[in-house]
Amino acid sequence: MKKNMGTVDKTIRIIIAAVVAGLYYAGTISGTLGIVLLVLAGVFVLTSLVSFCPLYTLFGISTCPNKQ
Repeated sequence: MKKNMGTVDKTIRIIIAAVVAGLYYAGTISGTLGIVLLVLAGVFVLTSLVSFCPLYTLFGISTCPNKQ
């Protein structure tokens, strides 16, 4: 897998995942919506750790800086 995520993109995804997890465990979001958002937060963390987003390859997006 070729990396296609930059540092800023990874940081934003981790922050969003932390906020969603915090809201879920605080009870602010619950039910089906809470579970769906929690799974999405898990995907955000996983893609941030491996620096690869499969959807980016489908759309031809890369936020990783060019190496010269």
